[in-house]
Order: sequence, then C-alpha cells, then structure tokens
Amino acid sequence: MNLRGAEQYGRDQLTGSESPEIDSQILLCHVLAKSVVYLHTWPERLLDEAQLQQFNALLALRQLGHPVAHLIGQRGFWSLDLEVTKDTLIPRPDTELLVSLALDQMLPTMTVADLGTGSGAVALSLAIEHPHARILATDYSFAALSVAKRNAKKHGLDNVQFYQGSWLMSVAENSLDLVVSNPPYIEQDDPHLSQGDVRFEPLSALVSGQDGLDDIRLIITQAKYCLKPESWLLIEHGYHQAASVQSLFTEAGFSEVSSEQDYGGNDRVTLGKLAV
Repeated sequence: MNLRGAEQYGRDQLTGSESPEIDSQILLCHVLAKSVVYLHTWPERLLDEAQLQQFNALLALRQLGHPVAHLIGQRGFWSLDLEVTKDTLIPRPDTELLVSLALDQMLPTMTVADLGTGSGAVALSLAIEHPHARILATDYSFAALSVAKRNAKKHGLDNVQFYQGSWLMSVAENSLDLVVSNPPYIEQDDPHLSQGDVRFEPLSALVSGQDGLDDIRLIITQAKYCLKPESWLLIEHGYHQAASVQSLFTEAGFSEVSSEQDYGGNDRVTLGKLAV
C-alpha cells in the first residue's frame, strides 16, 4: 500500500472520529517518523509490512476512542512538543489562554506557581518565555510529575522546580508573585465524562465534586495566604462557571475580578488581584 492509499484507508477506517483525515495523517506520520510534508511529497512510497501492521493497530485503537495524543505519546502546546501519558491531562488549545494571561502579568524575575501541572504544559510555557523567573510546578500525582520533569529536561528548562502535594499546602505565606491553575472543574455526574478523549484521561484531573468547584474553592483559599499583596490569581474553569468562580474570588477578598474568553468565545479563565 502506498502513502496516498494508506492515508485514504485510514480515513475510511476511522468512522467514529470527528476528524478522520487529521487523525489518519498524524498516525501515519507517527508510523513513518516523518512530517505531513513527506506524505504529500512522496505519495507513491510504499509502506513495508511492519509499518502497515503498526498503522492498522493504531487505527483500531483510535476507532475504539483512544486519544491520538496517547497513541503517539505527545501533544503540541504553546511552542512546545510535550510527552503525554494516561497519567496526565491532554493539553488543550483553550488552556493557552491561561498562559497568555499569565504572561501579561509576569515580570522577568517573579516567583510563579502552576498548580496541578500535569504534563507541565503551563509551567514550561511560562518558563520558556521567562527564563529568569522561578516557576514552581505542583501536582498530587507522582506519575504526572514524572512526565512533567521529563518534558522540562527535554526542552532544557532548569528554572522549574517540581513539588508533589495538594495545591499550595507546602508553600510559604506571602511568597508568590503569581498563581495559575488549570484544576479539575467537571461535575462528578457530568455525562461528558463518558464521551470522547476524557474517557481515557485520569478522573482526578477532571472531576471536582458535585458542582465541579471543590478544588477551585480550595485553591482560592490557599492562594489568599501564599500570594504577596497585589499579586494575581488566574484559574481556568468550565464555560458555565464564570459567575460562580467570580463570586468565590470576590468573597475571598480579591479585587479587579474578571473572566476572559477562550478561542470559542466561552468564559474560560477568571483572574483577580489580592487586595492589600
């Protein structure tokens, strides 16, 4: 089978995918260890038997719903190619808004905490943009932290420190210039948990109580004591949670509270400044 035929074959096999053409290309490129340009440049090149078997195996797993990021072991985010595993949340494009808003508040030598770092997507994106900043990346999952550490090493980022623990429990009072987090925020009975990629992602990185806000409440409470006066807290949340999260910020004593929209026009990140 040549590459043109393999690409079409992959599209035809992925009847359950919302993006069969893209998925087929990515999986085929992974098998070949080549870029999409290679597929278009050499469409008549033939797959050998081992490559065809690997491609078929990946297509079968994708048809069962396994995320492409898990099948190829990586996902692009910001300017980084990141390793991802079943132990981490797959970075989403919408979370780049959190990075962008954090960069708006950052100065070169700040101390910044990224809570629930997972693959390290947010922490490492901030670290690469501000190499002289001190980034603290925390996660309760040892397995997730191991992935984040490998990603930091891969990209040569030595200004990130990793800590295992619950949010800000081990961080000193009045020690942080900025706190960012993409915490779990899905309601425990949300029907979307049985659909799409999230079926294969760790529930601990997705679900947070009956209303999805248990971890956000805890982060806001802890951040109030760990942030320096007039420092900022930024939290990603669900598209329908902005009003509730804003209220939690305000009740905790944060000012200039607002929510910003993601690429799809949904309220996605709420931020506020700790009052003096």
